[in-house]
Amino acid sequence: MTYKPLILSIEDDKTIRNFIKISLESQGYKCIETDTARNGVLMAYSHNPDVILLDLGLPDMDGLEIIATLRETMKTPIIVVSARGHDQDKIEALDLGADDYLTKPFSVPELLARIRVALRHKKSYQELVESQPEKFEIQGLVIDYDKHRVTVDGEEVHLTPIEFKLIELLSYHAGKVLTHRFIINEIWGSYGESDTQSLRVFMASVRRKIEKDSAQPRYLLTEVGVGYRLVDE
Repeated sequence: MTYKPLILSIEDDKTIRNFIKISLESQGYKCIETDTARNGVLMAYSHNPDVILLDLGLPDMDGLEIIATLRETMKTPIIVVSARGHDQDKIEALDLGADDYLTKPFSVPELLARIRVALRHKKSYQELVESQPEKFEIQGLVIDYDKHRVTVDGEEVHLTPIEFKLIELLSYHAGKVLTHRFIINEIWGSYGESDTQSLRVFMASVRRKIEKDSAQPRYLLTEVGVGYRLVDE
């Protein structure tokens, strides 16, 4: 029997919720749904969906709070589907750990494309994680993958979810130069396809937090015009 990916839709607009469910099931996906944040969090934990579609304007809790809550324990891809189209909303959602952002109104082909990208990233990420040790250690920098914890010379460094994803990705490829485009596609997916400025801002923040002297970094190196590299020796 062919595996059908399970999609959790957290959306309070019944018309849109039904539209999403019918559209996904017609394409071979399984879809579960709810109209409240509280039920959405419970369903995410109990059903462990492959992808979560999340509206931000829910009646009992703001969607940004849900992202923060789920990211404490889950790495399930989260695609925000919201009427909020301002850049600040998108940046905040992505910084909290959302994987993609789709603004209403949206087309079915675009939604399906975003889901396919999320599923591909999830699969490649899982394969990458399974091949990694529990921790990455180099010159006093320790990245604990399971605990989502980073320390430098024994002192904990507090990173946002997206900052952790960035240094985690770099550590998986330590010693190799990762291009701007590769990093953006892995972290932001289709939303951030050409958003190199956001990447620079986040990387600068990571560097300030892990380096004693960000002007002379010993861990996170910039390859000018190309990308970034985490040292491996």
